[in-house]
Amino acid sequence: MRSLWLRPCRLFSGAALVALVSLVAACGGGGGGSNNSSNGGGSNSSGGGGSAVPSPTQQPTAAGAANTVSVTVNSGLTGTLPNIPTVSVTICKAGTSTCEKVDNVQVDTASFGLRLLASALPNLLGTLPTTTAGSGTLAECTAFADGYTWGTVRSADVKIGGETASNIPIQVIGDLAANTVPQACAGFGAAQNTVQDLGANGILGIGVAPYDTFGEYYACPGNTNCVTATVAQTQLVANPVPKFGADGNGVILEMAPVSDSGAPSATGTLVFGIGTQPNNAMNASQSFVTDSSGRLSSTFNGRTLQTFLDSGSNAIFFADSALPQCGGNLGTFYCPSSTQSFSAALASNNGATSGTATFNVANGNALLGSGANYAANNLAGQFGSSADLDLGLSFFYGRYVYYGMDMTASGGKAPYVAF
Repeated sequence: MRSLWLRPCRLFSGAALVALVSLVAACGGGGGGSNNSSNGGGSNSSGGGGSAVPSPTQQPTAAGAANTVSVTVNSGLTGTLPNIPTVSVTICKAGTSTCEKVDNVQVDTASFGLRLLASALPNLLGTLPTTTAGSGTLAECTAFADGYTWGTVRSADVKIGGETASNIPIQVIGDLAANTVPQACAGFGAAQNTVQDLGANGILGIGVAPYDTFGEYYACPGNTNCVTATVAQTQLVANPVPKFGADGNGVILEMAPVSDSGAPSATGTLVFGIGTQPNNAMNASQSFVTDSSGRLSSTFNGRTLQTFLDSGSNAIFFADSALPQCGGNLGTFYCPSSTQSFSAALASNNGATSGTATFNVANGNALLGSGANYAANNLAGQFGSSADLDLGLSFFYGRYVYYGMDMTASGGKAPYVAF
């Protein structure tokens, strides 16, 4: 679905964007949605419809330390996608100083691993070795809410800010012929293998999982006739964060607050490590253990929903038949006559802790209709599964959102999110 939305939210999580030219709904999750909507309730701990509440106002840490990188939201590469947070990433041939910087890489806290378009590596691509599976080249199909990425798995050094993940598997998108896409992969929807389709030069998946075990891997003898492959963990596309040494236990995405009427751009800081440096102390007031993909649960509008905090979704997505949808170019974004507040009662995946997520929903047409705004802290809509509450980038402005890596394989902490 290519519209004023886009976005990489994994099929199991959610994401999409809208295009100011022909917008449809945005991202969703859970492998597809149903048409069932829930009814809005009164203003309480598990519903909404109340008067607007003050937006959060935390200011991001200055990006300058080695464990930080600046985050930018603006008109981007296509000028059609709001709420797309991006960073710059440098890719090197492993163990060498042969490198290439790639700007406009989307930050996605609900997927795992780095994926870059082949077109974003014009000088380096030929030097990056492909990974072998059996007698063929290893490729991956990665399903997102609005389509799929397809391309080879290659090894590279990944540098972000002053951090380095050495010699890890990444996905290069679009370096195989379109006719090599397996039928099962094509079934996920439209190919997201170009800048125009993806809306960015790549996707930086920094969710809680250390490896992308959710994608589908294929062996492609002669780069054709691709068949399903079983691969070792060392060959899986890797989340670079756990490879960052002392700062590899998690990330903090800190987005600056924006006006409740929207803004042309926004800034933020991505901080690596939690409690490892003076600039990344754990100061969250609420923390929740998640499952291996970063999900927790919530009670919202009288229903129990799967919930995730996903910077790869460009709005907050949930089903509510009491909220009017914008229609037209803005599709299934919500357009209430006045800004309303909503609250969801959150619970850890293991039931140990609980808390509340509160957010506003404003009129999508007032926020985006002029085509001048690309950042909005109260943009919401309906997309994907009605069993999900997707707290997309709108929820992040003015907040510090923490993601603790899943370290259970080595006897460490379970994955968690906090804010």
